[in-house]
Amino acid sequence: MFRSRAGVESALGLLFCLSLAGGVAACQGCHAAQVTASPLRSAPPDIPTVRLYFISDLAGALEPCGCTKDQLGGLDHAVAWIASERSRAPASALVLAGPTFFMDEALAPDHSDQDILKAETIAYGIKAAGCTAFSPGRNDRVAGDGELARLQLLSGAPALSTAVTSPNDGRGSARLVVINGVPIGFIGVGLPSEGPVAKSLEEEVSVEAAALKSHGAKVLVAVAAVGRGEAKRIAESVPDLLAVVVGSSKSRGESNTEAPPGERIGNVVIAETANHLQSVGVLDLFVRDGSYVFADATGLERAHRRADLTRRADELHIKISNWERDKTISEADLAARRDDLSRLEADRASLDQQPAPAVGSFFRYTVKEIRESLGHDAIVEEAVARYYKAVNDHNRDIFASRMPPPAMRGQPAYVGVVVCAKCHEPAKTFWETTKHSHAYATLSAQSKEYNLDCVSCHVTGYDQPGGSSVTHVELLENVQCESCHGAGSLHAARPKVEVPDKKPKETICTQCHHPPHVELFDAKAKLTEILGPGHGF
Repeated sequence: MFRSRAGVESALGLLFCLSLAGGVAACQGCHAAQVTASPLRSAPPDIPTVRLYFISDLAGALEPCGCTKDQLGGLDHAVAWIASERSRAPASALVLAGPTFFMDEALAPDHSDQDILKAETIAYGIKAAGCTAFSPGRNDRVAGDGELARLQLLSGAPALSTAVTSPNDGRGSARLVVINGVPIGFIGVGLPSEGPVAKSLEEEVSVEAAALKSHGAKVLVAVAAVGRGEAKRIAESVPDLLAVVVGSSKSRGESNTEAPPGERIGNVVIAETANHLQSVGVLDLFVRDGSYVFADATGLERAHRRADLTRRADELHIKISNWERDKTISEADLAARRDDLSRLEADRASLDQQPAPAVGSFFRYTVKEIRESLGHDAIVEEAVARYYKAVNDHNRDIFASRMPPPAMRGQPAYVGVVVCAKCHEPAKTFWETTKHSHAYATLSAQSKEYNLDCVSCHVTGYDQPGGSSVTHVELLENVQCESCHGAGSLHAARPKVEVPDKKPKETICTQCHHPPHVELFDAKAKLTEILGPGHGF
């Protein structure tokens, strides 16, 4: 276990004594009390009666690494944006579906302490956002039911699922809350780690829905860590639902997904975001005349047009970010691309601003991309900084004696850029003008140089024979010549012996420059930044 966790947890916990905003009263667990809804709070016509925020498959993604400007993702940016929306949606709830705290289904022994502390930090973050409930995926059980129970307590929200044991009431899969006078029942759905399901998920949701209705629920939402196909079957079988928030049953690795377009199965909204907190979904409910039958004022049939605009806007975001660093691009061209981006985003926003129906209740559905430009939440930002500091201190001690594997007889070892420069001084001189030459400093400035999620892409020869390790990077700090060309000791001793990779393939770049670290990475375009006089031409 994480040896310094108790102290870190205590320090972080003081920052997160937050209450859930939006006037929420709750009855959670096994429907212990009948709910009588209080009158709806009056509000201007453009203020939703209730806003539901939803996140799919956060999966241990605390933040993108920062290789490019304004990337998608970041827990502190999401919390900051939700806070900024309180004047537009004062009554709200947040639910998460699918893997939340851990990226993989298994904890690597070396990573377990670090990953558990990251999970704690995520729990504090979603508490700061006002989490109402989450339906965990299989990943969330990798450290055992006891650890999931502890993360649940830190998050301030129950883990609702047909597949996990709740510490409060046995098998807790439902929660009834009253938000701005609207009784909303949340039903958590999941798949067991192993073994058959006792009864169908559709049947379990139907039973829970009936129980919630009998206790006063007017709106029913399934939070389903079961995948989109199963979520649609639930929607078809339980038409009393307003929405199914979709998450995966499990996930693995860093690959990013795209947010599928929202759709309706009958009158049930299928709601899903991109993974790794690239986006947050919004379902605004406008209750009028006491009706809980909601018309679609979004036009989900326009979802594919919205998805196309989102894709094009994402591509422009990346192009603009790259062009801002390219001194050969004129300011006029940059301004033109920014204008293009503004038009795309305005077109996309117009799809979400259809006129409300003349009478009756209605909903609006949107998905918001999470980017650094949305701002920072100070409390979450401080918690994240504490996490990195705690991990750094822990790993520096734990891995102090870990050495890189030795190079076998006749096998090349890593020698470092100083040795390379004896024959390739012009290449070193140009390299010093690139970001690769100070990659390690970007970690140490943020207390990340011993972080197992970061260090391998900021040093040379990481965990390779005759290379570097977590704490032993002497002469191999930064992304040096041998990161691309391979270990050079044999070549340095006898220049007639070629380096292992005289002309490296672009796949070497994408070993580090891939999502979630970099969006839409174009290796050919990026080569211009690392090739120059004495290096490439």
